[in-house]
Amino acid sequence: MVKRLLYIICLVAVCAGVVWLGVFYWQNLRGIGPAIKLPAGDIVKEIEATPGPFENKTDFPLKLPDGFSIEIFAKDVPGARVMAFDPFGNMWVSRTSYGAVTMLETENGKVVRQNDIFRNLKKPHGIVFDYKFPTMLYVAEEHRISRAPTSSDSGLEKIADLPSGGGHFTRTIAFGPDDRLYVSIGSSCNVCNEKDDRRAKIFAMNRDGGDFKEFARGLRNAVFFTWSYVDGRMWATEMGRDLLGDDLPPDEINIIEEGKNYGWPNCYGKNIHDVNFDKNTYIRNPCMEPFEAGSHIDIPAHSAPLGLVFVPEEGWPEEYWYNLFVAYHGSWNRSEPTGYKVVRVKLDSRGNYLGTEDFISGWLSNGEASGRPVGLLIQPGGVMYISDDKAGVIYRARHLGS
Repeated sequence: MVKRLLYIICLVAVCAGVVWLGVFYWQNLRGIGPAIKLPAGDIVKEIEATPGPFENKTDFPLKLPDGFSIEIFAKDVPGARVMAFDPFGNMWVSRTSYGAVTMLETENGKVVRQNDIFRNLKKPHGIVFDYKFPTMLYVAEEHRISRAPTSSDSGLEKIADLPSGGGHFTRTIAFGPDDRLYVSIGSSCNVCNEKDDRRAKIFAMNRDGGDFKEFARGLRNAVFFTWSYVDGRMWATEMGRDLLGDDLPPDEINIIEEGKNYGWPNCYGKNIHDVNFDKNTYIRNPCMEPFEAGSHIDIPAHSAPLGLVFVPEEGWPEEYWYNLFVAYHGSWNRSEPTGYKVVRVKLDSRGNYLGTEDFISGWLSNGEASGRPVGLLIQPGGVMYISDDKAGVIYRARHLGS
């Protein structure tokens, strides 16, 4: 009798364990693992096989709105991430996974040679030229920010130390309208309470690294940011946490204001409390203002938004003014892949959200990804450059009326 009772208890425990594992998998782990198959073709060869800059043609892999074209600006740039132009028209590119910063020398708008100027770096990502000293290049590695004049052969001079290690190692830098240098530092984990108080934040500093101060917090992985030319506010893309299934939490586009907390790790999206992580009990929603700032725009989970740029007025159609272009790098752990495109985020002159539509798509087809857009560099005259760290190329999109 006792043996039978023990057998029944063990059987019930095993069944309960199986049910719990099934629920946990359904809620948290669906889609983990490679969701993208290898592409059937080479996107570079497909583009180069099309004579002239591509416009919309049915047999071409990438799709754009009517009135725009796209072409390969540079190829054989593996791991291309952040782009910046020097005063002489040469493009500089960070190649994070290769530890290099590369100069693409141009003549008459075409790349004629490539040269790795800085090598053996530790995951270099953000690069920016100082607008007051146009030949001074700033480079953000995982563990430091350095600078060097590109007009000489001097090496990089460190101006600031940064935390390293953990899952998010990209460090992006840019000069703001207040003449300060900003850097984003992602979290060390998917979701946790950080031990290093510098993680999951954006900081601002002087151009020599001095007066290093926190600007905003609660940003799990705000890899890219920019400023509106209308009102000077900072906008940033933000990647939400993993392990909540295919559709949660949303990735975000946020307006970043000094001193605000954007919620991670306890909150996400429009002031949603992450009860999967934060098990505390509250008498009110802990994710509401003024304690936590909600997202400005929610975008599909796992889209992995990266580069974002505001469309200038010069050379661009009036219907695009004030709008954002955003690069969706694409999902890695969703059962149905999403992203892998550049979208147009429609905004009015005050930054109010009006909708989203695809601007460049076609990198994802039949579950196969031929490319992953990363950085965006937009210019007056209707030109935008897009880096692709999967295909190892930089594209140039143009408005044909410019």
